[in-house]
Amino acid sequence: MPGHSLSPGALGRGSYARAVHVVLGINCFSHDTAAAVLVDGRLIAFVEEERLNRDVHTKRFPHQAISSVLRQAGVDTSDVDAVAFAHKPVVDFARSASDALRRGSPKRLLTQAFVDARLAAREQMFRRHWSYKGPVIHVGHHLAHAAATFFSSPFDSAAVLTLDRGGDSLSTTTNLGEGSRLSVRSQIRNPHSLGEVYTAVTRHIGFQSNDEGKVMGLAPYGSAKLVEDMKDLISLEPDGGFKVNLEWFRYQREGAPVSKLFLDRFGPPRVPESEITEQAKDLAYAVQELTEVAGLHLARALRRASPSPYLCLSGGLVLNSVMNERLFQEAGFDDVYIQPAAGDAGNALGAALWVWHEHLGQPRAWQMDHAFYGESWDDSAYTAAYKRAGLSFRQVADPGGEAADRLAAGKVVGWFQGRAEAGPRALGARSILADPRRAEMRDVVNERVKRREWFRPFAPSVLHERGGEYFEGYHPAPFMLTVLPIKEDKRSKIPAVTHVDGTGRVQSVTRDFNPAFHDLISKFGDRTGVPVVLNTSFNLRGEPMVHRPIEAINDFLSSEMDSLFLGSFVVDKPGGQGQHEVGQSGASGSRY
Repeated sequence: MPGHSLSPGALGRGSYARAVHVVLGINCFSHDTAAAVLVDGRLIAFVEEERLNRDVHTKRFPHQAISSVLRQAGVDTSDVDAVAFAHKPVVDFARSASDALRRGSPKRLLTQAFVDARLAAREQMFRRHWSYKGPVIHVGHHLAHAAATFFSSPFDSAAVLTLDRGGDSLSTTTNLGEGSRLSVRSQIRNPHSLGEVYTAVTRHIGFQSNDEGKVMGLAPYGSAKLVEDMKDLISLEPDGGFKVNLEWFRYQREGAPVSKLFLDRFGPPRVPESEITEQAKDLAYAVQELTEVAGLHLARALRRASPSPYLCLSGGLVLNSVMNERLFQEAGFDDVYIQPAAGDAGNALGAALWVWHEHLGQPRAWQMDHAFYGESWDDSAYTAAYKRAGLSFRQVADPGGEAADRLAAGKVVGWFQGRAEAGPRALGARSILADPRRAEMRDVVNERVKRREWFRPFAPSVLHERGGEYFEGYHPAPFMLTVLPIKEDKRSKIPAVTHVDGTGRVQSVTRDFNPAFHDLISKFGDRTGVPVVLNTSFNLRGEPMVHRPIEAINDFLSSEMDSLFLGSFVVDKPGGQGQHEVGQSGASGSRY
C-alpha cells in the first residue's frame, strides 16, 4: 500500500508520492487513553477516550477516540503513514524486572510480565480491528511527554522537564530540545518519584489516585506544622536529582501507599467521605510544599545545565498548577511552556510528534496556540438534542450577550461551544460559568451544581488584555495551568474565584483563539465592570467532561444550573435555581 512505505528521512528526500502525510498517535497502555492525528506535522484532532465512553481516567483501548480523530481529519487508516504508540514494551519490562528483582518483589515482576504481554496483544488487536498494515513505532513514555510539550511549544530551543508517577519505569527526566531534536540529559527511575509520594499522601488523606487536584486545593487550608517532618520523605541531591526515603512508603511493593513508620508518625488514614480533619489539611499543605521545593530543585539544576533560557514542562505532576507557577517565577528561566494535555492522555500527541520530527526527520512548522482540537457539533445536532429531551428552546442572535445578562443576574450557565478542549481544563468550550463577584457562587456551584467538596476552588477566566489589572505578575495563561496571586484590591471584587490564600488558577482568554468566550467575558465586563467570569468544567461529580450535546442537557437537568447554551440555542429553567435537585453521583474524577 503506497501510504505505508515511509521510512526515516523518506519525506525529506521527496521519495513519497502523496502530498499529505498522516501520523496517528495513540496512548493506550495505562489510564487516560487517547488518540491524536497529525497531518504534515500539524495537530488536526485530539480526543480522550473517556469523553466518549464516559469512564473517568479510562484504561480501555481508545477505539472511539481513534475513530473520532480520523473522522475529523477526513482520513482513514489507509491514509495513515505511521502509527505512534506511547510505550516501549521491551524497555519498560527490562527496567521493571530489574527493579523487581533488586527489591525482592516477585509479585511485581509477574505483574509487569503480564502487562507487557497484554500490551503486545493490544498492538495486534489494533492492527486487526483497523486493518492496518503499516509501520507501528513505539515511543517511550517520558520521551512522549517531552515531545508533546517541546515540539508544540513556541521555542526553537528549550530545557524540558518531565514529572510523572511513572512510565517506562521512570518518574522524572530532563532533556534539551533543539529544533526538531530532543536529547535526554538525565533520568530518575521508579520507585523514586515525586508523583508517587504525592499520590501516596493523597490516598492517606482519604482520596483516590488521580484525585491529587483535591489535595492541591486543600493545601492552603492547612498549616506548616508538618513540613519539617515531611522533609525526611525526600532527599535533594547536589546534582539536582532526588531520592525518596522508601522507609515511609509501601507503594513500591504493590502494597498500601504508606508504611507503618508513616502511620506511627502521621496517624491513621482518613476514612473516605468523612470530615476533613486539621491533620488532613496539614498533610496536604506539607506534601504540596515538599513537591514545590523538589520541583524547583530539579528545574534550577536544569537551568544551570541548559544553554536555553526557556523551559517546557510535561507529565501528570505538571497538572499541579501551584508548583508550575513557582517554577515560572523562581527557577531562573525567561519563559515556561506547558501544553494543555500535560498528563498521560497528551502522550498520544507526544508520540505522534516524536515520530514526525525524530523518526521522520521533519522540521517544525506548528505550535499549539490553543487547545480546541476536539469534536464540534452543528446546529442540527443541538436542536435534535433539545427536542429529544423534550425541552423548549430558542435561538438567539447574541449568545455572548445573553449569557452575560444571565451571569450578571446571578444565574449559573452551561456553555457548550465549538470544538472541545484538549486536556482536563475547561477553557470556555465545555464550561459551567457563574458571576465571580458573588461570594456565595463558590458554594452554589460546588454544592448545588458540581456536588463536590466545599474546599474546591474555581478558575477566574479573564480577558488577556485586562489580566494585569487583576493578577500580580500576570503573564499569559491560556491553558489554566498556573496559579497567580489576585491583586489585593481586586479580591473583594471577585471573591468567588479568590482561593483562601488569595490566589486564582487563571485562564487568559484571547479573541483570536476563543472568540465566543472572549465575547461573553467582554460583554459581562461591559455590564458589570469586571472582565472576569467563574469557570469550571462542564461535568458533574464522577463524570468526565461532557462530550455530546445530550450529555450537557442531562447535566443541566440533573443540577441547579439555570440556563444552557448549545451554540446559539438556549434553554432556561423556569424560576431560576432549585428546580432540579438530585443526589450525589459518585466518586470524584479530579486531576492535579
